Amino acid sequence: MRLQELAVLIGAEHLPSCDGELEIEGVASLLEARSGDVTFYGNPRYLSQLRASRATAVIVPRGFEEKIGPVLIKVDNPSAAFALAVATFAPAEFQVAPGIHPSAVVASTAVLGNGVSIGPLAVVEDDVAIGAGTKIGGGCYLGREASLGEGCTIHPNVTIRERCTLGDRVIVQPGAVIGSCGFGYELQDGKHVKIPQTGIVEIGNDVEIGANTTIDRARFGRTVIGEGSKIDNLVQIAHNVQIGSHTIICAQVGIAGSTRVGSHVTLAGQVGLAGHIEIGDKAVIGAQSGLSKNVPAGDMVIGAPAKPMKEWKQNNFYISQLGKLYERVKELEKLVGR
Repeated sequence: MRLQELAVLIGAEHLPSCDGELEIEGVASLLEARSGDVTFYGNPRYLSQLRASRATAVIVPRGFEEKIGPVLIKVDNPSAAFALAVATFAPAEFQVAPGIHPSAVVASTAVLGNGVSIGPLAVVEDDVAIGAGTKIGGGCYLGREASLGEGCTIHPNVTIRERCTLGDRVIVQPGAVIGSCGFGYELQDGKHVKIPQTGIVEIGNDVEIGANTTIDRARFGRTVIGEGSKIDNLVQIAHNVQIGSHTIICAQVGIAGSTRVGSHVTLAGQVGLAGHIEIGDKAVIGAQSGLSKNVPAGDMVIGAPAKPMKEWKQNNFYISQLGKLYERVKELEKLVGR
């Protein structure tokens, strides 16, 4: 499209006519962009990459005035504007052919809303309810009495087990398992005896669940994922966990049973949470942290065991100085010996 058309689409300032007629063919990062591409700049630490970029145009914050090679497209939020540009040039979203594929197995008691699509080799058990416009990819399994809201996208090879419920516009990436049995055993006569897991998983509206993530059903009651929360790939959420709304959970996080995580929380990659603890609203847990105690609302912690961010940074600085301290002590010992 013409550059001016793209500028209008992303809410940018009007471009001079000579620039607005330039043709844009795609989007790319600052380093990978070539002639015909548009890229974006929103962080000062990437200024050197911007200066070296060969893009035709770059989306920048309003007020950016440095003279560079690419045409400047000025917006309030370069990252959000670039997301619109990416969506414009991106391939079509995951699609399932309308209707039910001949190889799918759909129980006669299942209730399907208008415009539901079910892909090849999917299995929909008795009394499943699927809301209007929901897409079920190939090889998916929906257990008895599961309920999916409207406009959901369930990618191939997802398992949603019996009685679990999903709200509207939920996205589940390939290989995820929702409603597997919680990991619960009692030691009896020297043997591990399985505790029945009779609860469900309840997922709110606008949640996204990453590939190969597992969310266990409750021992009794519900495992809950709140509205708008986003869960990355390879995350394990155990039985009876409660996740608040609009929380971010990054890759390889593990949450043990009955832990409560508030709203607008960030759990960075490879965080591990012990069972039966509480993480307050808007807390931030740094990558590879291990928590065995509650975290108050709004706190930022990191480390294993986790400590307040400021304390952790200070301790890391001290540890980095141990080599120098060791050499100083050796010199002092020599002086004392003399």
